Formats: sequence, C-alpha cells, structure tokens
Amino acid sequence: MQRTVYNSDHDTFRHMIRTFIAREVVPHFAEWEEAGMVPRSLYRQLGDLGIFGIELPEEYGGGGETSFKYQAVIREETARAGVTFGADVVHTCLVLPYLVEYGNDEQKARWLPGFLSGELMTAIAMTEPGAGSDLAGIKTTAKLSGDGSHYVLNGSKTFITGGVQADLILVVARTSPAGDADRRSGLSILCVDTTSEGFSVGRKLEKLGLRAQDTAELSFTDVRVPIENLLGEEGAGFGYLTRNLVRERLGAAVGSYANASAAIEFATAYVKEREVFGTPVAQFQNTKFVLAECSAEVAAAQAAVDRALDLDEIRELTVADAARIKLFCTEMAGRVIDKCLQLHGGYGYMREYPISRLYADTRVNRIYAGSSEVMKTIIAKDIGI
Repeated sequence: MQRTVYNSDHDTFRHMIRTFIAREVVPHFAEWEEAGMVPRSLYRQLGDLGIFGIELPEEYGGGGETSFKYQAVIREETARAGVTFGADVVHTCLVLPYLVEYGNDEQKARWLPGFLSGELMTAIAMTEPGAGSDLAGIKTTAKLSGDGSHYVLNGSKTFITGGVQADLILVVARTSPAGDADRRSGLSILCVDTTSEGFSVGRKLEKLGLRAQDTAELSFTDVRVPIENLLGEEGAGFGYLTRNLVRERLGAAVGSYANASAAIEFATAYVKEREVFGTPVAQFQNTKFVLAECSAEVAAAQAAVDRALDLDEIRELTVADAARIKLFCTEMAGRVIDKCLQLHGGYGYMREYPISRLYADTRVNRIYAGSSEVMKTIIAKDIGI
C-alpha cells in the first residue's frame, strides 16, 4: 500500500541506514551472533552517524526530533536485512526518554555527551526473578545512608538487555516500603555506574532469538550510589515507568510489522528460485494463497502502524490504542513469519537463512513491554469490561 507517513527527510535517512547496514553490519552479523553481542565499535559508529542523538535536545548536540518515525525507519531497515544493532533500541528508545525528561541539568551535562557518541552505553533494569509485568513486586532495595550522601543498593535483576556492555544502568529499586493502599509507591530510579564496587554481571543469558543483543543477570551487593545519581524524585519511579510504555509498545509494534514485511520478501524470493518436482514453488496455488494472505495481514498492520506513528507524533496515541497496536502487530507477525518459514521447507529452519532469525527474534515481542495477556487486559478495561 502507498505510504504517506514518511517525508523526503525520512527517505534520505533510510538510504543512509540501508547503505550502512549493507557495508558495516551484514558482513559481520553472523560473527556477532556467535559472540552473543555486537562490538562496542558498532555503537561508536552509530554515535558518529548521529543515530543516538536523533531525539536528543539540540542544546546537547542532538537532532531535537520528537517523532518516533526515524526510529521506525531503522527498525524497518534492520528487519529488511535480517540483522539488528544489538542493544541500541534500549539505549535510544527506552533509556533516553528517562534521562531527558527526568534528569537534572547536571546529570544531562554529565551523561548525555557520552550517550550521544556511543562511548557511554546504557541499559534499564526493572525485571527481577519474581517481578516481571508486576513492577510493584520489585524487591531490590536502596537505603539512604545516615548522612544522606548515597544509597546502598542490594538485589538482583534478570533479562536485562544490554546489561553486559552497559556503562550506566537505570535501576528500579525500592527506596521505601510499599504502602498498604498502594503497592506501587516507594519505587525510585537510580543511575548505577557499572564500575561501582559490589556490582556484577552474572550469566550472559542464552536466548532463543536476538542473539546479537546481549542479555544478562545483574546483582547488586551493597553498591554505593551517590545521591546525585537519583533520577527525578524519590518514590516517583512507578509513575515514570508507566509514562514511557506507550512509546515502548509502539516500538514493539513497528518492529513486529517490519519483521513480518521482511519475511514476505524473503519467502517470495525463495519460492521463485526453489523448484519441487521440476516446478518453482511459487507456481503452486497453495504458495500463492499463503503469501496473499500474509500480504493482506501485513498491509493491515502497516496501516495501523502508520496511523499510530502519526498519532504519537502529536502525542495523541493513548495507552489503550498502544496496547491494541502492539497486540495486533505482534500476534500478526507470529502468524505471518511462521507461514513464511514453512514455505522455505527444511531450509527455513537453518540459521543461515534470515527467515529463521526473524522467527526466533519476533517471538519475544509478545512478551516484553507487556505481554499479549496484559495488552488484552488494558483493552478490555478500555471497552468497559
């Protein structure tokens, strides 16, 4: 379907990203997957390209963009090539909004230059072994010292994307007990320097997909966090976390749509070349019907994504609509990519084919940023049941 969501600036940006991926990422991506992470040099290259500063205010050297559309272009182009930029999405789409909105002037001056260049990589640590979607169940504690100069942080986190390579981690911790009437009270965000004594990276987790994106278990044992590293107000952490969920869920929807669209391209190219019983697979009616169905689903997702991008740009994308777009696109991607893999036959199960990467990488979209079940709960509440 014809798209109107992007302008000529987005098109120029797309060409630049596509060229960079072909030259600097595709030739090395298999090695990065084997290593379980991208090299730090890639992040510095992305910094040099200005990727980390697109939505950074101009006074800090960024592009001053408030739109998510440039990030959407990146997700479409990486999916098209069957690659990722490692943990860049957490750095730019999850962490940056917290630093910009809740960081004070001193914190921004201290962290944003390195953030922009890729010299200082970031992560955010919310999930714990017993607290995933239930953020109010967080048990990691941060107790203020007697002289008020620092917090003493103790606890553990898991499934932390970018946790192995991060230099600064936004840790969600309980700075005071939860109230009887509100379990969500008492949470704060502390910015932890990963060189701090008592901080350690546990296992680098082996995942089904996103294998070039490092994911880790983290532990904190009496880590001293200066009071100057408290982000925003003490006890206001839960409210901060929920305000960024709309953009985070939009990102999951965009990535899922992009992966499904790429899957159709990979499958179409494959079935045109592959012959069975002397006939190209593309000539069988079943192949045509399967890809036609997939194309219709992706077109519907594209229209929904484009509308959501426009609404987000004017800050009118609601929590419920973000849940709808995430639920629809992530579930759609699962169906479409599965069908496209099936058309590859046994080769689709081989990791050398990008369709297998898409299949594995896309699965987590139905889990993180709020599972499909959580999305359904939000939508049901919005329609009054």
